[in-house]
Amino acid sequence: MNAILKKSVLALMAATTMSLVAGGAMADAKNPKIGFSIDDLRVERWARDRDFFTAAAEKLGAKVFVQSADASEARQISQIENLISRGVDVIVIVPFNATVLTNTIKEAKKAGIKVLSYDRLILNADVDAYISFDNEKVGEMQAEGVVKAQSKGNFYLLGGSPTDNNAKMLREGQMKVLKPLIDKGDIKIVGQQWVKDWNPTEALSIVENALTANNNKIDAIVASNDGTAGGAIQALAAQKLAGKVPVSGQDADLAAIKRVVAGTQTMTVYKPLKLIATEAANLSVHLARNEKPSYNSQYDNGFKKVDTVLLKPIPLTKANVNILVDDGFYTQAQIGAK
Repeated sequence: MNAILKKSVLALMAATTMSLVAGGAMADAKNPKIGFSIDDLRVERWARDRDFFTAAAEKLGAKVFVQSADASEARQISQIENLISRGVDVIVIVPFNATVLTNTIKEAKKAGIKVLSYDRLILNADVDAYISFDNEKVGEMQAEGVVKAQSKGNFYLLGGSPTDNNAKMLREGQMKVLKPLIDKGDIKIVGQQWVKDWNPTEALSIVENALTANNNKIDAIVASNDGTAGGAIQALAAQKLAGKVPVSGQDADLAAIKRVVAGTQTMTVYKPLKLIATEAANLSVHLARNEKPSYNSQYDNGFKKVDTVLLKPIPLTKANVNILVDDGFYTQAQIGAK
């Protein structure tokens, strides 16, 4: 009798466990847990991405756990490990250093967690998907914007962070536009440098040194984002050259938009953050629910061909900055343009 009773109790416990596991899996699919590991929330741009992403993901029933690495690769690795131990379903990563996450992502995959590379491609790792704006296209737009304002002379190339794969993709796009003009002899590249961590202060000193080395004879600066553009323009202003030397950028930071309106920065590239964040939230939830998202590209990250969603950037000059007001990105009062 006891043995039979014991057997039925064990059977009942097993059935309960099974239903709890099944219930848990269903709850996860309905309300997935998403970790969002961001390079550096102190940067205006990433704070916006976080807000748009969280709002879109929560609307889809997901719970989002956000971590900021504050530009530290060691901190980002330990934060991703923390998200793995929390048992999230998907980890969305804006990598600080695209090359050092191979083992961390191996751990995530071992735990059955999907990984989405956000805005910057994580290299040499088994990521499930990548979402970004077409960075090569951004680079083309930057070079085109500068060339439109200044088609000949001495050009300086101010690259992004050497640890960020996007910086290299931007350069490829820039060179697509510049190389024919270099070959023709219209443009001379008098210097080029990568800017550690996209740091504006470092960009300032690089451009100060470049101006000194070239006796101020720099006719255009192809800067890879708005932060580095700001540093470059500060260096130009000290030599009374701000507004005379075309400078590109990207991100549509408010300070940069004010410079575009004032005429000291030639252009920036607007990447509608609400678009990428909302699409990334949809993609994460699809991945968590094992649904097949639709991709429009693939990128080889050194480990595999990664399924990719590529979004379209928009070049902005003084003539069309009001797109930002129409998009609700800034108010008219913030931009200060009519």
